Amino acid sequence: MASKPLFIMLCSGEHEKIQLAAMIASVAAVSDRPVQVFVTMNALLAFERGLTPDQRYHGGHFHELFMTSKVPDAIELFAQGKMLGDMKMWACSMVLDLKHWETDTHLVEDLFDGPAGLTVFLADAEEGELITI
Repeated sequence: MASKPLFIMLCSGEHEKIQLAAMIASVAAVSDRPVQVFVTMNALLAFERGLTPDQRYHGGHFHELFMTSKVPDAIELFAQGKMLGDMKMWACSMVLDLKHWETDTHLVEDLFDGPAGLTVFLADAEEGELITI
């Protein structure tokens, strides 16, 4: 029996939450579970092209530990999940419009499958399990 698809709505810009979403998404994808990640609100700011990890991430207690330890970078985990499994990443079209951004010029290269609206994402998520982070 095929696994139910996993849908992750990532809306927090905190490092811990981005890290958690990346870990869940990549493990599920490499475990043969289809995954779709919808990145919106403050979370999308962390995916701006050209940022260093110090510029990209902020957050609470575990942020400092992530930055000073050998924890895999969340962006790399998302990329590995896409490369090794069935994972799609979507950038919120409303946030893109508000920031005057395009997925192919303003966001991390080769990570997003394109823009998407919340309505379509939620309709698609009815066929699987939805996590909001």
